[in-house]
Amino acid sequence: MNRISAALLIGAVAIATCGSAQAATAKRPLTHETLWMMKRVGAPVVSPDGQWVVYSLSEPSYEKDAAVADLWIVPADGSAAPRRLTNTKAPESSPAWAPDSRRLAFATKREGDDEAQIYVLDLAGGEARRVTTLSTGAANPKWRPDGQAILFESSSYPGAADDAANKRAAAERKARKFNMRVYDHFPIRYWNQWLDDRRPTLWIQPLAEGAAARDILSPTKLARTEGFGGNAQGDGGFSLAPAWSPDGKEIVFTATTERWNAAFARVNFHLYRMPAEGGEPTLATSAPGDYGDVSFTPDGKTLLFQYAPETDQVYDLPRLNHVAWPAGGTASPLTPEFDRETAGYAVTPDSRTVYMIVPEAGLENLYRVPRAGGVPELVIAPKIGGYTSIDIPAHAGTTTLIASYGSSINPAEIVRIDPAAKAHRPLTSVNVAEAAAIDWQSPEHFWFTSTAGRRIHSMIVKPPGFDPARKYPLMVLIHGGPASSNTDQIGLRWNYHLLASAGYVVLLTDYTGSTGYGEAFAQAIKLDPLRGPANEIDQAVNEAAKRYGFIDATNACAGGASYGGHLTNWIEATTTRYKCLVSHAGEVDLQTQWGTSDFNYGREVASGGPPWGDSKVWRDQSPITYGADWKTPMLLTAGERDFRVPMANTLETWSTLQRMKVPSRLLIFPDAWHWITKPEDSRQFYREVQGWLAHYLKDGPAPEGGPTDAP
Repeated sequence: MNRISAALLIGAVAIATCGSAQAATAKRPLTHETLWMMKRVGAPVVSPDGQWVVYSLSEPSYEKDAAVADLWIVPADGSAAPRRLTNTKAPESSPAWAPDSRRLAFATKREGDDEAQIYVLDLAGGEARRVTTLSTGAANPKWRPDGQAILFESSSYPGAADDAANKRAAAERKARKFNMRVYDHFPIRYWNQWLDDRRPTLWIQPLAEGAAARDILSPTKLARTEGFGGNAQGDGGFSLAPAWSPDGKEIVFTATTERWNAAFARVNFHLYRMPAEGGEPTLATSAPGDYGDVSFTPDGKTLLFQYAPETDQVYDLPRLNHVAWPAGGTASPLTPEFDRETAGYAVTPDSRTVYMIVPEAGLENLYRVPRAGGVPELVIAPKIGGYTSIDIPAHAGTTTLIASYGSSINPAEIVRIDPAAKAHRPLTSVNVAEAAAIDWQSPEHFWFTSTAGRRIHSMIVKPPGFDPARKYPLMVLIHGGPASSNTDQIGLRWNYHLLASAGYVVLLTDYTGSTGYGEAFAQAIKLDPLRGPANEIDQAVNEAAKRYGFIDATNACAGGASYGGHLTNWIEATTTRYKCLVSHAGEVDLQTQWGTSDFNYGREVASGGPPWGDSKVWRDQSPITYGADWKTPMLLTAGERDFRVPMANTLETWSTLQRMKVPSRLLIFPDAWHWITKPEDSRQFYREVQGWLAHYLKDGPAPEGGPTDAP
């Protein structure tokens, strides 16, 4: 067994056991199995009458096709235990209550379905009834306010105005004797999929017996416009995010006609309105930009939505906006002076108050503001974790706030919030006992002022069996984005406590460019994409070592994914303070990333113009520019299906490491994309990472000519 193989074995054992200090405690360290097999509670959806809460519950498995995801229901007052609503092989998505609070609509793919369809479940009993049969599938159901029809999203081929035309188009493509993708415009792919010529559209399915679904959008001039498209979703799809008007006579949705401008300009969206019976869409509000999270107040007088202008900055703060309905016109921010992003919101039944979830310095706080607008008032600032979703019934006699609450040591559960008491109580306790049995602690927060004069927030995570008298190796974990942040929430990818479980302190720093600290802080990364943030991470390591005597900053590794991988590669090029590095999906050459990624214009904005311009950023802040200085052993990982940071960048990094004879190891996951999500792939990823850390932070570097050296 060579040294690296032995180190991997050490790492795997270290995940499961952390020495004699752990054996003396009743609690156990976190393992991949414990983390992965925890059930996952989805966001709450409250019935309009405020009596019930529906949520999805995923029951994971390492076995292929053995994972289960079903809908569950619990009384909103907590008077009874949750119960399962569905029990099928396929998961249900986008559950939506009927206005009468007696029926649920959702999308799922059941036996006999070639594509996902919309089903309706009567809570009085019986099986769910399939209400759509589209060849292109159906998603995101929305009940008409009278409960007699359902709006949903699908896709259509060019020129197809009904399902028969879509079937013919699909059959023609299938019958081709050649296999070829052809494009006339950028973009050509997104996250993990190649794009085709289908476009998002809107259908209405009346619920009367025998009534046929009708595509209301494809026949319009807008939908036939060159460059028409929807908003990109995290799963790689595109959505128009539709909503019914309060009277059921109109549909509001978000779309762009600038999709094909993506190679040379910002892609602006607009908020549209159209008659539900069909007709040409018109603008609901005039400002171009980025829209999301559209809803109406219960009284039907105001349209609310998240809006950010598309400017020449690297980041534009989304703000909650409102416009009078049905008048429409110019929208205005609800909280114009509030320099924070709203991660979610809900309106009280009397339409007088808006509750908002606001991420701040690793936590998610609850604010409220009058519907007319003003200065938000802080309602609850949890000491750990925070609220990740919120819902309020539209027609209940009293205000009932239902939310998801969790932290990095408390997997999310459904809770009922009492704003007056500034507290919440749980409605579910799916993972409470499991979490209580784990030896983990909430992150500890600290701030420092960088050499650039900015206040920088960091957190540290301590290992199980923590002894303040000991010295611990340091793992510096760098978040992706950069328009993101480290949050005190549990996660499967790069889980803080799983990395710490083998005996490391984990340091998490929100460098310049991170969100949750105001718009200017996030924008300040422009023209300084790597050097400035990396300097702040370096300063954070020094500050942590100064504050916490149990940290051994001379025995440290750094790593991250996506933009965190970019920064890890920069660290490889600019410092030798770390004993090893771990880079997943990291760019090494700004120009290569510009030319091969699924979006590019935003990279020009960040770097000061196109690669052939006069900006020095493209070369000056590309890690490969300094390849001659690379010395630190590095573990590289990548998904073969990743189109956001294509594998070519990882291969360039690998070639440079091998060329410079730097000890290195390359892991390619053929089924993975930007994230490693398959259970066994994830388990092996953590084994490899822990083995790499164990080898360099505990055993020291491999001898000259060892198995990690270049041939």
